[in-house]
Amino acid sequence: MSFNIAKESGKKRVVVVGGGFGGLKLANELSGSDFQVILVDKNNYHQFPPLIYQVASAGLEPSSISFPFRKIFSKKKKDVYFRMGEARFIYPDRNILQTSIGKVEYDYLILAAGTTSNFFGNKHIEEEAIPMKTLSEAMGLRNALLSNFERSVTCATEQERRELLNIVVVGGGATGVEIAGALAEMKHYVLPKDYPDMDNNLLQIYLIEATDRLLSGMSMDSSRKAAEFLQEMGVNVCLGKKVLDYQDHEVLLEDGTSVPTRTFIWVSGVRANSIGNIPETSIGRGGRIKVDAFNRVEGLPNVFCIGDQCIMLNGDSEYPNGHPQLAQVAIQQGKLLADNLKRMEAGQELKPFRYRNLGSMATVGRNKAVAEFSKVKTQGWFAWFLWLVVHLRSILGVRNKINVLLNWMWSYLTYDRSFRLIVYARKAKEVVEREKREAEVHWGE
Repeated sequence: MSFNIAKESGKKRVVVVGGGFGGLKLANELSGSDFQVILVDKNNYHQFPPLIYQVASAGLEPSSISFPFRKIFSKKKKDVYFRMGEARFIYPDRNILQTSIGKVEYDYLILAAGTTSNFFGNKHIEEEAIPMKTLSEAMGLRNALLSNFERSVTCATEQERRELLNIVVVGGGATGVEIAGALAEMKHYVLPKDYPDMDNNLLQIYLIEATDRLLSGMSMDSSRKAAEFLQEMGVNVCLGKKVLDYQDHEVLLEDGTSVPTRTFIWVSGVRANSIGNIPETSIGRGGRIKVDAFNRVEGLPNVFCIGDQCIMLNGDSEYPNGHPQLAQVAIQQGKLLADNLKRMEAGQELKPFRYRNLGSMATVGRNKAVAEFSKVKTQGWFAWFLWLVVHLRSILGVRNKINVLLNWMWSYLTYDRSFRLIVYARKAKEVVEREKREAEVHWGE
């Protein structure tokens, strides 16, 4: 396999790795300019991470929060190309990126591959826990939840039933709060209808956070209110509890206690996706790639990094230790970098990145959310309504917006969720064998 894209004469080639918020924004901004743009992503679709938890809790179908890249670019000019592949190595001396589908030359390389779940070196937890960072992981979690509910009504022992109906969520950030709230609503509104012969009080949801509060990126008031909302919904909020391991269907905590469960959800932090041949001196905490105020990677000419994958130290005076890993940071960096690439070609002075904080928010459940803006903090129904509007506007595609809105309206009016299907995907034999061959290949020079 190869890219099979001829370089257009007179145009500089920009290769973008990752089609998340930042990479997609940059590619769209460069469309129709004097650049040839190639977007490389291991998936053939853009996903909307803020709503992945709703797929995991059977609130939305996967296609409602995903959008094919080729459909996005079909209305663009022929200077934007998509290739499905995984970036492996950079050869900066030759301006070459090695991917799982071959080598591609670049004039400018933009790394925007985002993050993956961070297990902080605990390999056993990494093997046993259920992450929820991608669409496929969310679908796997949905299958696990629904399968455990089915097994709980036919299992032989009370101990097994207890393990099947205890759900442990590790991580008190926005994702942890949102999935815990969604599961609590599932417990109160869905299980009594679907499982009338089950005592829904047996379903226990635990949200475990190692620090002393939830939503550490928000104010203390928002943290306290989020905890209050969850406790009112029946979630067991466990603060100051560190998870050490998971053995014999038990989550083991540092204080010597344990929680039996067969649904062990890990949303405790992220780590930047890595790529080969980047100097160790250019890697910061959490595996994030160090960049200057113009998102240039330290030590690599013509290589830039944006979004969650990068860390800008001392580049933005208001964020000397790096920006928060939020969608708005990636979008703003993608837009500015596209403008700066055009300025470079025109011989103009580059503009340094300055993050404009548009606020943060997290939803807990129906009519329950917290939201913070520059001068306004709100909680409850109004924050929940703002959350709905902001996220609905951010979803790509008119069809997707309508699907999500209709699903939300249906759920609000009926207290029901319509996508409680257990579906296990099976890859074609030819695809599985090809992926094995690719994984065995040594991607050297």
